[in-house]
Amino acid sequence: MKTIFFTAILLLSFSCKKDQNKTVLPEPVSNDSLAVTKDTVQAGQAVNHADPIEEIKKEYAVLQGLLDAKKLDSKGFTYNCNEEPSGEVKFYSDKDEIKVIEHFYAEHSHFSATERYFIKNGKPFFIFREETVWNFDGGTPEKPITKDDITETRIYLQNDKPLKCLQKQYSIRSDNKQKNIADQTASKEMKCSVDEVLKTYQSLLKHKDQKGEIQCL
Repeated sequence: MKTIFFTAILLLSFSCKKDQNKTVLPEPVSNDSLAVTKDTVQAGQAVNHADPIEEIKKEYAVLQGLLDAKKLDSKGFTYNCNEEPSGEVKFYSDKDEIKVIEHFYAEHSHFSATERYFIKNGKPFFIFREETVWNFDGGTPEKPITKDDITETRIYLQNDKPLKCLQKQYSIRSDNKQKNIADQTASKEMKCSVDEVLKTYQSLLKHKDQKGEIQCL
């Protein structure tokens, strides 16, 4: 009887010790769960670190597409100053909101320029400027050859401050049959001031309801 009693105590003690030695392991995390977490973090980082230049390019592409498709309403005026440039201004709007302003002007010398202001929420976010200086460059009196020296400037803006400025310069002769010279010329990044172009932008905007011809801006 004692033998049975002691045997039962030994079995009970061994069982308790075995339970105490058991370790609870954490449940393994599935690969799918890790993938979702990683993708979520990357997506959040992408949103927080969106490239403003890329966003400007997207906005520009939308407005340029509307211009090309002639889906924007347009109106404008001309001006002619005796001793200053003469030019033409066009306002392109969507639902009475000005989206693009185009300004062409020429001086009495061999100089002309075109400016295009692309606008969002009342502020320009991209400005394209093309300046042309032309001169005679050979040929004959009956058939002269001219050369256009062209400077293109692209300004990316955020809150009236330049984020990036690109410039390219090239020349086109009237006897040159080569095409797409502008596309074959690389742009160079440069420092630029936007005070003058923004001053012109504000001056143009003051005449948004102007029609016909005026003397000067």
